[in-house]
Amino acid sequence: MVQTLTKSVSFEEFIQSYPETGSRYELHNGEIVEMNPPVGDHEEIIGFLLEEIVTEYKKLKLPYFIPKTALIKTPNSLSAYAPDLLLLNRNNLPNEPLWKKESTITQAASVPLVIEIVSSNWQTDYTQKTNDYESMGIPEYWIVDYGAFGGKRFIGNPKQPTISIYSLVDDEYIVNQFRGNDLIISPLFPELKLTLSQILQNI
Repeated sequence: MVQTLTKSVSFEEFIQSYPETGSRYELHNGEIVEMNPPVGDHEEIIGFLLEEIVTEYKKLKLPYFIPKTALIKTPNSLSAYAPDLLLLNRNNLPNEPLWKKESTITQAASVPLVIEIVSSNWQTDYTQKTNDYESMGIPEYWIVDYGAFGGKRFIGNPKQPTISIYSLVDDEYIVNQFRGNDLIISPLFPELKLTLSQILQNI
């Protein structure tokens, strides 16, 4: 994170006054937060995962796509996130009141999967976003911690690169973690053949 604009704002105020600087912003509990510019490793991982996920949903003939820029608004309207990768279900978009004009999602039925690539804002990814995505009912959330940035309470001791996959079971997230050559298990894409080592080979 680079800067937090301290005045508390609603989602509507955030959208109306979204700074036109080319930077990336999110709304965290009523505060506008400017996100760090992406680095090369971060972007290469996004590109690799995008290709893998597109391949899977096309193979399964699912009505999904990955937008370039979109927001997830939490039910309390005090937070809005721009995930690194957001998988959307086209079939539910007609039910989304903010999609056409504001490229914003409010319903879990529109979001099969969210992926965050961890950087210096790891605290938000592991805590606030996890809680909000769980409360919204988003079925699957990946945290890709390729640089072992997260705290030991999240990725263990000694810290090492980890993918944490949160899956919604009975309205609560359970987490499974994968390292090295562990085969990632995704409830959404059960045929996915992918390891963290494969991902790291691309950076």
